Amino acid sequence: MQAVAVDAAADGILRYSRRDALLVVFAAVHGAVLVATPLWPIVALGLWWNSNTVSHNFIHKPFFRSQAWNRMFSCYLTLLLGIPQSLWRQRHLAHHAGRVWRWHLTPAILVELVLVLSLWLALLVWQPAFFVIVYLPGYFAGLALCWLHGYYEHRRGTLSHYGWIYNRLFFNDGFHVEHHRNPQIHWTALPQAARMGTPASGWPAVLRWLAFLSLENLERWVLHSKLLQWFVLRTHERAFQRLLPELGVANRVAIVGGGLFPRTVLILRRLLPEAQLVVIDAQAENIQTARSLIGGPIECICEWYDPSLHTGFDVVVIPLSFKGDREALYQQPSAQTVFFHDWIWRRRGTSAIVSVLMLKRLNLVRS
Repeated sequence: MQAVAVDAAADGILRYSRRDALLVVFAAVHGAVLVATPLWPIVALGLWWNSNTVSHNFIHKPFFRSQAWNRMFSCYLTLLLGIPQSLWRQRHLAHHAGRVWRWHLTPAILVELVLVLSLWLALLVWQPAFFVIVYLPGYFAGLALCWLHGYYEHRRGTLSHYGWIYNRLFFNDGFHVEHHRNPQIHWTALPQAARMGTPASGWPAVLRWLAFLSLENLERWVLHSKLLQWFVLRTHERAFQRLLPELGVANRVAIVGGGLFPRTVLILRRLLPEAQLVVIDAQAENIQTARSLIGGPIECICEWYDPSLHTGFDVVVIPLSFKGDREALYQQPSAQTVFFHDWIWRRRGTSAIVSVLMLKRLNLVRS
């Protein structure tokens, strides 16, 4: 895998890939922006961004062939971020090894600690207002963003994020499950290491706290309102009815994430009375809630949906809140017919709008 995606920078100063030059350049740009615009948000955002891109990748696979160049770049990042890079490397590699981190002083850590303390002392002596009013608030805000980022990358298990904008800006940092499977994979190879069924979030890690506005929580609100349930059932059933002429064979139907308010089960039980419906939901609590609302026997599988494992279905229904690589399923449908609940602006295959109010549509894609 690594050999496929890493373009070895033969006869150059870079050890693994010429694309690592981008990270070096952006680290230099970060320093230039910080000097030109010394504001606390720049300090905070720069520390957070660099720590999860340039610095993180450098920790795992130092960019340069020369150890001297690697030491100099580590010292530069130490001054730029105010974090001794050798110390963070110890801590981060302990995290990957799954062991409690107990730091020990090394010559490299000592040198980098002296650099940070010297920088802070110089700023305090010659630029005290900047150090107290701008640098320190930005520094601690940046550390808070880094903590938030790391916490939500692993809360309730490690998650990836496959948004292309984020992964362009953060050099594939969103492929976090893939990174943990093999921390030595170069950042350029992470997309090729992705697998269907990998637990993923639609939010980048640092914004994952917005989950209280998640689709799952919105669906919990529906559970407490008969009016909302009527509205959701009516709009979704109308969309399914429009697409039924395109359906084809539907003897066995998988409904992914069919727990909580089981609208798809209730609708398809009416529209496809002869079909065998199977709910695949990783949350046992959701399945229990769905059973109580369905009011009849139904087969349920308490697992994350994996197209390579959950086979033998004529139809698969993918929810809007699907935690996985939706685009891969669009390109390679996992059944003869796949229904995708999606946002109203994402029209694919044969499509019907569910509700403008909910910004939602239903797409039908055939294999």
